Amino acid sequence: MASVPTTLLLAAPRGFCAGVDRAVLIVERALDAYGAPVYVRHEIVHNTHVVEDLRRKGAVFVEDENEVPEGAVIVFSAHGSPPEAFENSRRLEHTLVDATCPLVTKVHHEARRYARDGLDIVLIGHDGHQEVVGTMGQAPRSINLVETPEDVDMLPLAQDAEVAYITQTTLSMDETASVVDRLGERFENLRRPKHGDICYATQNRQDAIKELAEQSDLVLVVGSETSSNSKRMVEVARAHGTPAHLVDDVSELDEAWLDGIDTVGISSGASAPELLVEELVLWFTSRGTERVRTVMVVEEDVEFAMPSVLARKLAEVGEPLDEDHSRSA
Repeated sequence: MASVPTTLLLAAPRGFCAGVDRAVLIVERALDAYGAPVYVRHEIVHNTHVVEDLRRKGAVFVEDENEVPEGAVIVFSAHGSPPEAFENSRRLEHTLVDATCPLVTKVHHEARRYARDGLDIVLIGHDGHQEVVGTMGQAPRSINLVETPEDVDMLPLAQDAEVAYITQTTLSMDETASVVDRLGERFENLRRPKHGDICYATQNRQDAIKELAEQSDLVLVVGSETSSNSKRMVEVARAHGTPAHLVDDVSELDEAWLDGIDTVGISSGASAPELLVEELVLWFTSRGTERVRTVMVVEEDVEFAMPSVLARKLAEVGEPLDEDHSRSA
């Protein structure tokens, strides 16, 4: 049996961000208001436990809105969707509830504004990620996707082109910095966002991971492989010289990682329920870990409102709008 660490450090903030909390709550309240089934376009958030919990409650997940019967209730995921998806749902007379994170919506507005102004747009993001698909769809003729500084060199744009850049919200600032620097070197008329596109929760969790990495011998991040922000947190810890692993839940913990480890830092991605962190902590304390301490970097108090169509329906059926936002799988 591997040695058990004496200390656990818990990152704060960690886990659900306001956008994820809102998205999960939207599906749950839609089930209250309309009854099952409620269809959800794409995984509402990138966490297997959250998706399975909602599936048990009556949510039906689809990848294409055209799979949903005419007139049914559909929720669009937090990652954002391209305009044609909304058009298809309107054609099919769906009751559409948009759970897109407001911070992603901000990037969509930027993309459409830049396109109207005639600018060439560079989107920094990961090809195929659902958020990137949704953002690319806002102005497909104007947006060029890049992931690395080398991609910037390959862009078919003139040095004096009017270029603006936008960013996938779940990337790390460290990851985008070299790409942004290369854009600034190549394009003399580069337009930058007035406010960065990296979401507050992504940045806060990465800042907490940096602090955790400095104080820990090993970092564990609770999150699913499909979660971009969770994987970035692992990368941030490793970049600070600390071994780090992504685990979907306690069952994925490899005891061999604990050999010679005295202090373990634990955090979770923005789409991971707190219950999964609690189960991981219990695994350690039940085996003899004596100290559990929180490493507080910043407090979060952001909340986003319910979509108006859902708020009206809840009022119509006599369901209270507010409820405890704590989530567990």
